[in-house]
Amino acid sequence: MARCRHLIFLCLVIYAREALTQNSTSTNSPNVTVLPPGCGQDVNWIFFSLCDLEAVWGIILESVAALGILCTIILTLICIALSASVSQDERKGALALNFLFLTGVFGLFCLVFAFIIAPNSTVCIIRRFLFGVLFAKCFACLVANSVRLNYLVLQNRGPGGCLVFLLAIGLFLVETVINVEWLLITNVRQTLQNTDHPCNIMNQDFVTALVYVMFLIVASMVIPCSVLRGHYLQWRRHGKHIVSTAFLSLLIWVAWIVMYLYGNEKLGHKSWDDPVLAIALAANAWVFILFYAIPQLAEMTRSGYKYEGDSLNILNRHSEEPSSIVMENRAFSMDNLDIAEPDSSRREQSKQYIRIK
Repeated sequence: MARCRHLIFLCLVIYAREALTQNSTSTNSPNVTVLPPGCGQDVNWIFFSLCDLEAVWGIILESVAALGILCTIILTLICIALSASVSQDERKGALALNFLFLTGVFGLFCLVFAFIIAPNSTVCIIRRFLFGVLFAKCFACLVANSVRLNYLVLQNRGPGGCLVFLLAIGLFLVETVINVEWLLITNVRQTLQNTDHPCNIMNQDFVTALVYVMFLIVASMVIPCSVLRGHYLQWRRHGKHIVSTAFLSLLIWVAWIVMYLYGNEKLGHKSWDDPVLAIALAANAWVFILFYAIPQLAEMTRSGYKYEGDSLNILNRHSEEPSSIVMENRAFSMDNLDIAEPDSSRREQSKQYIRIK
């Protein structure tokens, strides 16, 4: 514990020194004298990518991220408004999970701006820490909801919402601890090697720190597969949403990792690293919105979650029951025929018995 405290104190000293040196040298930067078209005189040089008309990728991603932030806020308000209508069935167990998921998507859209602006010590630390943490937050919610659906699709009952929420928090905190340790180790190593800038890291190191997030992606795609064969069709729809979201996310991650590690270097465009990461953030965040968040809100307005009202479900459930259970039910119904007979038929039978006697 004492060693960990010394490491944390050393990192704070490094960050403070880098911030002071950055403030003292920002006004003397050569980039300040080169004003790109579309940017005003009062714009700091690190924000030139947000307004540079010659670098259109920054303006496009900025617009896409801003639209995503607005959409996420609207969906969050709708989720809060609809929460009262699902307070009497099993969908209420996912309300806190969906809210946590939307906060993670909101963070992803906000993080896009950190990859558009020019890198400095503070921006690079934010990039390295939040990239894996925010993705882990979203995929942890998908994994926790998948575990919950495996119970619901079989018996229409599952673990409580608090338990599922704690599961998602636990999965999410693992990546947080990994990133904190990675930041401490890399910053101390850079200090010992006299390379103070936190942006001086290899692409392979950045991807290696995201191995746990890749595990969550695969888990969120594999665990809901058993949900697709369950009895309750309404919960099967939730499983389809998670599988489609995880599959598209996997494709996005394979694409950006290949470009980030090999493609940019092969094409001779090393400056494309930041645009590739920003595009991956925006694309995956929109996949979360379109293929999971919006369908989840649509399911909140549906009816028929309390009982198994679908005729196909009923036939499937009865066809899978053992024959012995059906015979026992029939025998039970034959034994209780006397209970269902009217009083008039009983009186007639008793009169006939008295006459014969």
